[in-house]
Amino acid sequence: QVQLVESGGGLVQPGGSLQLSCVASGFTLDDYHIGWFRQAPGKEREAVSCISSSDGSKYYHYSVQGRFTISRDNAKNTVTLQMDSLKPDDTAIYYCAADFAPYLQTCRTNPSVGYNYWGQGTQVTVSS
Repeated sequence: QVQLVESGGGLVQPGGSLQLSCVASGFTLDDYHIGWFRQAPGKEREAVSCISSSDGSKYYHYSVQGRFTISRDNAKNTVTLQMDSLKPDDTAIYYCAADFAPYLQTCRTNPSVGYNYWGQGTQVTVSS
């Protein structure tokens, strides 16, 4: 059974940190570009970060640049999103997704294009 499972969300004060994990089962994660997306109430789903399966290149949304770090551990079939200096605007449901596109050098950032598998999401709330 193909599955992505996120964990690590929760409630944190502004300036705090969380580490989200995305664990894959039923397929080999290192064949896929992996994206982290988020969706806040009333807003569209947006790409937060992604990491390429081809060359390991990474993308970050401008609003999280320098605060979030994406990494992958293919041996553990896991992708991690380290989130530091969190802000109330980071509050959202965070999803990881896998995109099988070996012909692409870099990962895609449009959640409506190419991402074959999605996790169920994990809530991140940044509030004092």
